[in-house]
Amino acid sequence: MAITPHDIAKMLDHSTLQPFLTEEDIRKGCELALKYDCASVCARPCDVPILAEMLAGSDVKVCTVIGFPHGGHQTAIKVAEAQLALDQGCVELDMVINIGKMIAGDHAYVKNEIKQIADLAHSCGAIVKVILETCYLTDEQKTAACRLSEEAGADFVKTSTGYGSKGCTIDDLKLMRAAVSANVRVKGSGGIRDLDTVLSARAVGASRCGVSATAKIMEEAEKRYAEGTLCEVESLTEMSGGY
Repeated sequence: MAITPHDIAKMLDHSTLQPFLTEEDIRKGCELALKYDCASVCARPCDVPILAEMLAGSDVKVCTVIGFPHGGHQTAIKVAEAQLALDQGCVELDMVINIGKMIAGDHAYVKNEIKQIADLAHSCGAIVKVILETCYLTDEQKTAACRLSEEAGADFVKTSTGYGSKGCTIDDLKLMRAAVSANVRVKGSGGIRDLDTVLSARAVGASRCGVSATAKIMEEAEKRYAEGTLCEVESLTEMSGGY
């Protein structure tokens, strides 16, 4: 089935999370996301005021990360970080779970933390994407984390921060899509650098992809659309993951 470049753009959270980026880099990232009308720009918490300024009046959402990248902040700090981001105009929060607690089986801790942030976000009309950091979890733990996320009110489950030992895989996206109901969407992130990978993620039910290679992906989408070859894929190949 044929799709449009705009369909692809609205899957992309343009990532500007690298620690070395300057304010100029963040502004250029916003300009790029506005050019293609991406789903959001996902930036460091310190950059939320820049995003709120530059994306005002557009359909590109202001997104930031909470407890990033390791998830080990105390819950109260994550909640405070989320509150500040929301106060500054953020409407999408990508939060990292406490990975060690998840591995240890402390489901109550993980669920409570997600619920506190989800409840706060929803009270402000924002959404929450829960980052599992799948590279450190078994399939059983991934499934459990997805179910905990849904029970706690998450809007999305997301594979990776991009700073773990491995990024997104097709198998993880399939597993996560199967572990949650239609009320929860799935986001792939980490090592997604080309259009074919985005299309593969889309084919197994991912609604968003976190990417920094937005220009490359969109240029390829526009090229294929002009040629009449931009379409949904059926046969899938494994993502390489990693960085």
